[in-house]
Amino acid sequence: MLIRRPKSWELKENQTTPHGLYLNRRQLVAGLGLASGSIASCAMAESKTAIAGRKLEFSSSKYKVDAPQTPYPMVTSYNNFYEFGTDKSDPAKHAHSLITDPWTVTVEGHANKTGTFALEDIIRTSEQEERIYRLRCVEAWSMVIPWVGVPLRKILAQFEPTSKAKYVQFVTKFERSQMRGTRWPVLDWPYVEGLRMDEAMNDLSFMATGLYGHALPNQNGAPLRLVVPWKYGFKSIKSIVKIRFVSKQPKTSWKKSAPREYGFYSNVNPNVDHPRWSQSSERVIGGGGFSSLFSRRNTEDFNGYGTEVASLYSDMDLKRNY
Repeated sequence: MLIRRPKSWELKENQTTPHGLYLNRRQLVAGLGLASGSIASCAMAESKTAIAGRKLEFSSSKYKVDAPQTPYPMVTSYNNFYEFGTDKSDPAKHAHSLITDPWTVTVEGHANKTGTFALEDIIRTSEQEERIYRLRCVEAWSMVIPWVGVPLRKILAQFEPTSKAKYVQFVTKFERSQMRGTRWPVLDWPYVEGLRMDEAMNDLSFMATGLYGHALPNQNGAPLRLVVPWKYGFKSIKSIVKIRFVSKQPKTSWKKSAPREYGFYSNVNPNVDHPRWSQSSERVIGGGGFSSLFSRRNTEDFNGYGTEVASLYSDMDLKRNY
């Protein structure tokens, strides 16, 4: 008899909590740690929060998390997007200036099909689906987010990368008139990230176009962002305008800025502390149910996705290759 063992992310529908149960104002206006602007932005209707953006068509997915989903107002008001400012509430305040339609993505490097493509043409090649993933920030806080999008491997395959493509590099839009944070040298703009090709082609790697069933808000990386759930959040680059297939490991923004603190791989690892804080546990944003906005949980290897990705690094020292 064939016994099928479910993957770590395969949960029954009744093991996840419907997002409507977590969109209540009473859960959003108490607790510690949110910037005052973020709390104010969470003051929504008593019963249910309206979700902004165009509603997307997508299929249901087997990718689930056995934990409450982070309330939509928190996902959209407490985040990092330094192109709009360094405070957690800055993206929600200022990202409205970003023009996301029309949007094109330029593909370069070791691939048979290169050029500049309309976002619609890139996405329509695959049916969009929902995936509920954990997001673990390098700052030791986390969320659970229901993304909508397309597996990254399907996006990349359509460009037919050649055998010379060992890495894939991603570049964020850089427009000072629309992105006020880029007027200051916080980083060497534009923002750049990258993955090894086998990481990029792993089934968990995801290109998101939406969350909570609607198009991505600007502050969350509209209209196209990467989601790599076993890595720290800064690897999940936002508002992508360029994809390059390259033969050598690309220089990435945070590694260039602070190489002692941010490595190329940046896999979630509770046993490797950040030079300035512990990574052994995390503050769960919106994870305290009705009594609190926050709770704490022990951080898991690879953010809980080790079964699917640990083999990618079996011959590597993950402390040295942070």
